[in-house]
Amino acid sequence: MPDNSQIHPFNQAVELVPTSPYTYQGHIPESYANMVGPFGGIIVAVILNGILSHKERQGNPISLTVNFAGPIADAPYDLAVRLMRTNRSNQHWIAELTQGSQVAATATAVLAIRQETWMMSEARAPDAPRPEEIESWPAPPVPQWIHRYDFKFIRGELTLSDQLAKDSESLLWVRDTPERMLDFLSLAAISDVFFPRVFIRRQQLGVASTVSITTHFHADYSSLERQANRPILAFARGQRFHRGYFDQVAELWSDEGDLLASSIQMVYFKD
Repeated sequence: MPDNSQIHPFNQAVELVPTSPYTYQGHIPESYANMVGPFGGIIVAVILNGILSHKERQGNPISLTVNFAGPIADAPYDLAVRLMRTNRSNQHWIAELTQGSQVAATATAVLAIRQETWMMSEARAPDAPRPEEIESWPAPPVPQWIHRYDFKFIRGELTLSDQLAKDSESLLWVRDTPERMLDFLSLAAISDVFFPRVFIRRQQLGVASTVSITTHFHADYSSLERQANRPILAFARGQRFHRGYFDQVAELWSDEGDLLASSIQMVYFKD
């Protein structure tokens, strides 16, 4: 038996036990617990791990969409993955996470073997002080998952002042705690690391949960290796809060100014 005390909490959280060629079982530990159920980002990472761990996997992720069909309990789950098609340069997968007889989340993923081509980035990283110039955010005792990350806010932190903020933007440096080398799984989880934009805009807590999140991966292995375990620059904003739902767009940047991932999600909320 491995000594799990020496395994990083993130690796423990995404660990899967194969039960057939296309199915796994897992259980999210309390260290990634949210106010209700587990942190959504760790569910995203678990699903991606099921696909990337499969022996038929070819290439690396370029797009992952996870739809949360219902509440996910702090309990064991089953994960089924299916390879839909393999082309010359990409693969298409679907996945389903269930608890008991209930579907908790579904997903689609595209993997690709990247080619050497012309490259250009029109997006530019936001101006930001270096992470060593900023104090870590003093996280509250709960939820537990917050303590799995080191947050260094430049703007848009959660103050709970009940004063309407001028916008819902957040800009911060973030990395795993304890420090961990960045990979596709942790990058996928960090794409959901932002507090709900309605909390930031209104500076008060409420009820909110992600319904769907799509993450596009611009990073490759070389860019992840260059980033290593250093903080990444994370930006998020909401675009419209309307009749129970809002969207969130986000960007994750290396400390060298390379866009590693971008995401968009739709979130349910109520007063």
